[in-house]
Amino acid sequence: MLDQGAPPHHDTSAAPASPGLAARLMRRKPVERLVAEGGQGEGGSLRRSLGLWQLTMISIGATLGTGIFVVLGEAVPKAGPAVTLSFVIAGLTALFSALSYAELAGTIPVAGSSYSYAYATMGELVAWICGWCLVLEYGVSVAAVAVGWGEYLNELLDGTIGVTIPDALSAPPGDGGIFNLPALIVVLLAMTFLLGGARESARANTVMVVVKIAALVLFCAVGVQGFRSGNYENFMPLGMAGVSAAGATLFFSYIGFDAASTAGEEAKNAQRDLPRAIMLSLVIVTVLYVLVAAVAVGAKPWKGFTDSEAALAQIMTDVTGQSFWGTLLAFCAVVAIASVVLTVLYGQTRVLFAMSRDGLVPKVFSKVHPKTGAPRANTLIVSLFCGVLAAAVPLGQLADATSIGTLFAFALVNVAVVVLRRSRPDMPRTFRVPLSPVLPALGFAFCVWMMGSLSTITWVVFGVWMAAGLVFYFVYGHRRSRLATPDTSEVRAHQK
Repeated sequence: MLDQGAPPHHDTSAAPASPGLAARLMRRKPVERLVAEGGQGEGGSLRRSLGLWQLTMISIGATLGTGIFVVLGEAVPKAGPAVTLSFVIAGLTALFSALSYAELAGTIPVAGSSYSYAYATMGELVAWICGWCLVLEYGVSVAAVAVGWGEYLNELLDGTIGVTIPDALSAPPGDGGIFNLPALIVVLLAMTFLLGGARESARANTVMVVVKIAALVLFCAVGVQGFRSGNYENFMPLGMAGVSAAGATLFFSYIGFDAASTAGEEAKNAQRDLPRAIMLSLVIVTVLYVLVAAVAVGAKPWKGFTDSEAALAQIMTDVTGQSFWGTLLAFCAVVAIASVVLTVLYGQTRVLFAMSRDGLVPKVFSKVHPKTGAPRANTLIVSLFCGVLAAAVPLGQLADATSIGTLFAFALVNVAVVVLRRSRPDMPRTFRVPLSPVLPALGFAFCVWMMGSLSTITWVVFGVWMAAGLVFYFVYGHRRSRLATPDTSEVRAHQK
């Protein structure tokens, strides 16, 4: 019986009560809605123009070269000859996460990568945290790699015309310089390619990937001539702690294999090709990393390594006694590292594109240029930010900060694949992680273990970054989220 004293106009079926804060933070975006919105931006849409070959080259381009050409000189003093084992451990950590990425990329083929996967499985707050980590991963790694590019550019200039860019203009503050001009230049060059569209960027990247693979094969062929087995006599001089610390740093080398997943809305056959591209690129990269590291340590005693970002070029010169080989490798490294900047910058813009489309960051990031099909304003803003960061911050701090953000995002992906298996077991999947949930659990555990190996200052930087992200979310994104609109009945229906 109705209460006659009840106030009128309170038909709860017509005006449901607003969900509480916890419910709003956990609101999920249905997979079907994610896929249906794929490619759509403000004023235009992304174009599907990438096949398996281009997607694999994007992953290799974003990954190969970062650790070998840039961070190897920092990792060897931490682990000694066992740096090869550090590469294997970092590769296994990446492999477990890559399996989860492959399943989710084939199931949810959209531009947001792990951000979108978290949105569909664990809710908006977790998705935001994951997306914020991706901003750290992609954006900061662009800057870190750009710093290493300047080192090899100086090696190339010294070997060809006998001059180098002065330290004041080729190193950031804290490393003896004022402004790292080469780092800014390579980011702006990558920006120019990206503004032309995904297909044009993929073509340029493919050429650069071929050059970098040829360079590493050349290094192995020449460097093995200086191989000395005595360099491996004391294989693990700094113990397993050193191997673990070097592995955490070298995980930076594997950042980028997930770049193909950010191209989900520009792939011709995303559900079939994305899983294949991710796994194929990781296998190729790991094999090359281990071979090059083994030859490098065999050709040069581990105590002779410095933190120079141009370590491989120096080894080539020392082994042959001729500066020509070191100069040639420096040229290849200049091309190779430029491709890393290009593809990782691409991934960053596509993640922000997806976050903008969901209303969590300003709409300017999802505006698509009608002629090129590229998010032009997004590309300009991200490139300028990364370029200035590269010119002003030392490499070591950037590399570790990138690693912790990446490991956190990868850990969430391993959780997401298990959650989606349980919540949507009948959903079509073009790839399935074997032995689930065991392998995703191992991937999660490895990520947490390697995060624990990073320095205290890295954790402090990460904490400050996450705090800033949460402030931004609650001030801006939480209220402007597209799922915060009154028409949420469909979303809640999917969540039940």
